[in-house]
Amino acid sequence: MILLLLIIIPLAGALLSWIAAARNPLWSRCIALACLLVDLAITGQIWATQEASGGRWLYRYKVDWVPHFGISLNLAMDGLSLLMLVLTFFLGALAVLISWKEINQRVGFFHFNLLFVLAGITGVFLTMDLFLFYFFWEMMLIPMYFLIGIWGHENREYAANKFFLFTQAGGLLMLLAILALYFIHGANTGVYTYDYFSLLHTPMQQETARWLMLGFLIAFLVKLPAVPFHTWLPDAHTEAPTAGSVVLAGLLLKTGAYGILRLVLPLFPEASVYFAPWIMFLGVLGIIYGGMLAYAQTDLKRLIAYTSVSHMGFVLVGAFSFNALAYEGVVMQMIAHGISTGALFIIAGALYERIHTRNIQEMGGLWSRMPVMGSAAMIFVMASLGLPGLGNFVAEFLILLGSWQANRWITVFAAIGLVVATAYSLRIMQKVFFGPANRQYVLPDLNKRELVIIVALVMAILLLGLHPQPVLNTSQKNDYVVR
Repeated sequence: MILLLLIIIPLAGALLSWIAAARNPLWSRCIALACLLVDLAITGQIWATQEASGGRWLYRYKVDWVPHFGISLNLAMDGLSLLMLVLTFFLGALAVLISWKEINQRVGFFHFNLLFVLAGITGVFLTMDLFLFYFFWEMMLIPMYFLIGIWGHENREYAANKFFLFTQAGGLLMLLAILALYFIHGANTGVYTYDYFSLLHTPMQQETARWLMLGFLIAFLVKLPAVPFHTWLPDAHTEAPTAGSVVLAGLLLKTGAYGILRLVLPLFPEASVYFAPWIMFLGVLGIIYGGMLAYAQTDLKRLIAYTSVSHMGFVLVGAFSFNALAYEGVVMQMIAHGISTGALFIIAGALYERIHTRNIQEMGGLWSRMPVMGSAAMIFVMASLGLPGLGNFVAEFLILLGSWQANRWITVFAAIGLVVATAYSLRIMQKVFFGPANRQYVLPDLNKRELVIIVALVMAILLLGLHPQPVLNTSQKNDYVVR
């Protein structure tokens, strides 16, 4: 029941926020923040006590919903789900805080959409029924479309439409694969069900399994995003409000990685091995090509967006290395990237509020005017390039260690991506905070609200880098991710 509660709280909060905004926008903000802090406290409590749980599944909840079609309200939480939920509610609460002053129009509807997206993401991380998985997958789409399309920047409608078309097309391929798997399982076993645990053992020919796997995989590659399905991401990130960029980079991309770990690898193990070299090649292509595109950008948010393409390439390389080391690195990369890139988008949003431009050619010399913001940016830029002592280093080190056992040439080329990451990361600091000042600004440094957000993110990325063992221990609590 506690799993159902984790989904109901943001859904109820979404409706209450919308209603409360009619009386006072402050109530809407407070309700949204309170709902996410309650969910964060619940998942934090589960994480603190999960060591005492002997089983790998910490909680399971199943109730028949439409038994005639084999659909059930089937929720479960293991270590992977738990870590993703902690990240979801942590970044969700920070997204509400960062939009406290930025969003002044349709405040209630904004928080309704924000909490609805987070409820959909929570459902994706918890459901063990493929019909429900598709339901929650689509549930994330519409409110994110509104977040970009209503509260975004100049080209928001174009970016929102592109985001919608790409992710909807991928989702439809996944729906076809789910339906095919449902009917194949029913024809071969006599049981028509969407239950994840039953479908794990579906007998089918290998050629059929490969086609079905591609249906799931393309949907997840679009959301990840992997080259060549990445083109929606820079536009969506650039035009989205700061909270939208944080949710996109920190959470929505992770649903793609989660889908690969939770569905693609366990449901189609032989097909995954068959396609692994090609998918790892796509991962390396994303690492290097995404990094080079990031270096070439002059729009700060677009630059950060392309770094996500590069970092998510490591996820693909690690996921298809088929060993525990790489898997732990992938989970760590999902969390560390969510925190570091989310923080960079928050800093980019704070800069835009002050100087009303995202063009790094018009910046420079901002360190002397905003030393606290500059110091925070330095930490997260260093995290992005994989500096030891920060979370991203642990993640990429484990992935490279694991992928070396699977494919040494892929590992060599992936490691070259670290050099490219150093180049674009240092360019951010040089162009924005160091170098000559192109304009004379009188700027305030981080205010108290921004400081609370940044300090929380700095502590998180430092903890991941200096004491990663709790995350690694929790990530091992799963049964079906790696075979």
